Parts: sequence; C-alpha cells; structure tokens
Amino acid sequence: MDKKKKMRIMVQGTMSDAGKSILVTALCRILKQDGYDVCPFKSQNMALNSYITRDGLEMGRAQVAQAEAAGKEPDARMNPILLKPSSDTGSQLILVGEVKGNVTPKEYYAKKSELVPHIMDAYESLAEQADVMVIEGAGSPAEINLSEFDIVNMGFAKMVQAPVLLAGDIDRGGVFAQLYGTYALMKEDERALLEGMIINKFRGDPDILTPGLSKLEDLTGRPVLGVVPMLDVDIDDEDSLSQRIKKSDAERPIDVAVIRLPRIANFTDLAPLEHHPALGVRYVRRPGDLGDPDMVVLPGTKSTIDDLLWMRESGMEDAVKRFAAKGRPVLGVCGGYQMLGEELLDPDRIESKTGSVKGIGLLPMTTRFTPDKRRTRYRAEVISDLFRGAKIDGYEVHMGRTEVNGGSFVRLESGEEDGCVNGNVFGTYLHGLFDTGELTARVADLLLSAKGMDPGSYTPVDHRKYKEEQYDRLADGVREALDIDKIYEIMEKYAK
Repeated sequence: MDKKKKMRIMVQGTMSDAGKSILVTALCRILKQDGYDVCPFKSQNMALNSYITRDGLEMGRAQVAQAEAAGKEPDARMNPILLKPSSDTGSQLILVGEVKGNVTPKEYYAKKSELVPHIMDAYESLAEQADVMVIEGAGSPAEINLSEFDIVNMGFAKMVQAPVLLAGDIDRGGVFAQLYGTYALMKEDERALLEGMIINKFRGDPDILTPGLSKLEDLTGRPVLGVVPMLDVDIDDEDSLSQRIKKSDAERPIDVAVIRLPRIANFTDLAPLEHHPALGVRYVRRPGDLGDPDMVVLPGTKSTIDDLLWMRESGMEDAVKRFAAKGRPVLGVCGGYQMLGEELLDPDRIESKTGSVKGIGLLPMTTRFTPDKRRTRYRAEVISDLFRGAKIDGYEVHMGRTEVNGGSFVRLESGEEDGCVNGNVFGTYLHGLFDTGELTARVADLLLSAKGMDPGSYTPVDHRKYKEEQYDRLADGVREALDIDKIYEIMEKYAK
C-alpha cells in the first residue's frame, strides 16, 4: 500500500457493545505494527469514563485506548463530541474537550448541524498528519429514526467517503439477522460504502458458520471478512456496559470491594489494582454483598449527590460506616471522595435537583459545587503516612471545590495539596492514581501485612507494560481472524 496516500477505514456495529471499540483498537495496533502512522477517530461518543489530555481537554476513554494502541498521545480531536449522561434525560456536552453545558436529547439533535464544522475540523486536522484514519461509529446505522441527522455512522462515512466494515455480535444471538437487517435498512448511497462484514465475539468452531456466511454474502453482495473469537484480552472499557464492573468474586488473597454506584464513572482507575496478583477486585451493588473485605473503594460518579442518596436509601452508606469503624481502609476517588466528607453544598442546584446534603462524615471536609469544571493533569506524591512517597501521574475532572479541615493525601507538583486523610479513611480527586504502580504496590503491601501475609511473595505488574502486551495480544488475535489483506485492498480503493 502506498504510504504517500491518505487511507481511512470505518468500523460500525449492528448495536451498542457489538465490539466496535475493540476492533478499532485492534486495527490501530495492527496498522502501527505494519509501519503506518495511524490515528483513531470517533465523532460522537456517549460515556461516563473520560480522560484529561496533557493540554487539559476532556475526551472519552475508548479513544484513549485506541490512541495508545496506535502509539499516539491522546488528543481531544480524536473524540470531538463527548456526551456524559447526567440524568436519564440529559447529558453534559463536551465539544473538542471543552464543556458546553447540559443538553436534553431534543436540544442536542437541534444543535447537530452546528457541530458538523467542529467535527470536520478535528477530523481533517488529524488526517493531515496520519497515514491512516481508523474511525469508529456509535450504536447502529440502522437507527432509521435518527438517520436524517446522523453525524457518527453512515452520515459521517458519507462526509469523508470512508469505506465501512459492519460488525455483528454473535454472542447475543441472531447475528445473521443483525447484519442483514442493518444492511436492508440502509439507503442505497449508504450501502455503496459498506465494503465488508465481521462476525464478532464467537465461541466455538467457526466452520459451523460457513453455510450462514455464504448465505449472508449472497443476500448482501458483501464479503464476510472474518470471524473474531471471544478474545481473552484486558482493554480499558468506556462505559457501564462493561463486564468489568459485573465481577462479584474477589478470587485472590486480598478482597477489594468497589461500590458499584448507579452512575459510576472512570472505574478504569481501578484496573491497575486488578492486575496485581494479590488483589481481587469485585463490584458490590447491595449491602448484603459487601461481606468482610480488606478494603472498600468509593469510585467516581457523574452525579455525586444522587449516588450518595442511593447509598443512603439502599443501606450501603451504613455498611461502609460499619466497615470503616473496624479500622479497615476506605478510599474515595473524585465523586466518591466528595461523598466521604461532612457536607456537600449545592444551593444553586448545579450538581443535583436535590440541593445540599450531608455527607457520609468519614472525612473532615466540605464540598461546594460551582459551575466551573476542573480539568487538569498533575504529577503528585503521597504525603499521608499510610503510603508516603508513592508517585502519582493523574488528572482531575470534576465540579466542585473542597475545603479540607484535616491532613492532605497528596502534594501536587505545583506545591498545592489534594485529598484528605482521617486515620484509615482517605480520598483524592486524582484519577489515574494507581497507573504508575507505586500506590498500587503500597496498598497491596499494607493489606497483605494486615493479614499476616508476606508482600514479597507477590510481584507487582508494570501497568504500562501490561497494557502494551494486551494491545499486542488483541492485534494478534484479530489479525489471525480477519482478512487483513482484503482490508488493505479496501483502504487502497478509497485512498486519496
């Protein structure tokens, strides 16, 4: 393939969670392995897991993973529109990394035409710098009630004349109906861009699919480019559809219980804990399931006050208080950190329609919600006695300012202090706090020692090295399953 030409390929799916993000991640890695400068792109993403770039802009986690697989620094242009659900009927609109306020679905659809120039500017500026753009769709192109205003599936494919690969999820069943039904609902100019189909998440012998694949190809006139098995890889997830937060068994010597808040966000913060050989991380939805863990974590959330009220009404708040009274460690991150304080002040109803509420009361601090959103990356060092000296490379992304009346948890590189510590309870605004591995190791050592176990018996995993290995494993599995030569032919056909 001529590297002087600009290439592009788009992956769409028959439904949400059909595996589009993973397939795009795999293609980014494959193309990088093959020597191409490759860049991911998704014009519109809806997710609660977000990330702050080096220049202080916010983007979806899925495109961060794709950028890492491509060997690129994450860039908010890779995800120019991020919608973060703030309620059942509204979302925070983030445009090329900047917050533009909250919108209802009706308001958002009315704004779509205004957003197209921003999307195209982001795409074209990235495409100028890359050999190949690997584009991800969202949901399904067969959502015919939305197709007139589509800016993320076939609508975007037509804007940039990108060839499309359509992925169906066989694990949910009905994959042939998914793929053919989607094809049948496409308009003729959309079908013209559909170049191939992929069966995703298969378990078993792919030979049994052969009759169905042939029939599907006859019906659509499009080749099936491969059957991708259910791969055993660990890639960061972007939203609450993740299987990660459905894990309910610790299965390792140390039991870390994470409260599965209704609006849980940035749970990828805890992935490095899951990679430590001594730490079993499970997610708890009901007080009766908490049991007797070694540590409890309150993770981030998009709606701190509403999720705190859920904890109060469900009995989870009392369960956490009883656990803390035993002297066991309790960690709060971002929204979970805010909950642990004495008060959450919201007189202007910025964070919730409820207004101000009392906190859980385990940390001596008060949070007041303000309209501005803090989005900053920091290097920091833990200054509390429990984990003193551990280095952190993380970021803040939150509403509200917190006044601490006790000891701080970390000192930022700017000299400011963040977080709060009160005996065995501690919290911080910093996402990514475990990514360097230093705090992960300190937490594991503390918990192992408390159970009379030798920390030296467990070798921590380098998180960054682990992620690189997972991207390579993913690429190897998808390369083996797909007709990559045919995909190169498709990209060459549309090259400019």
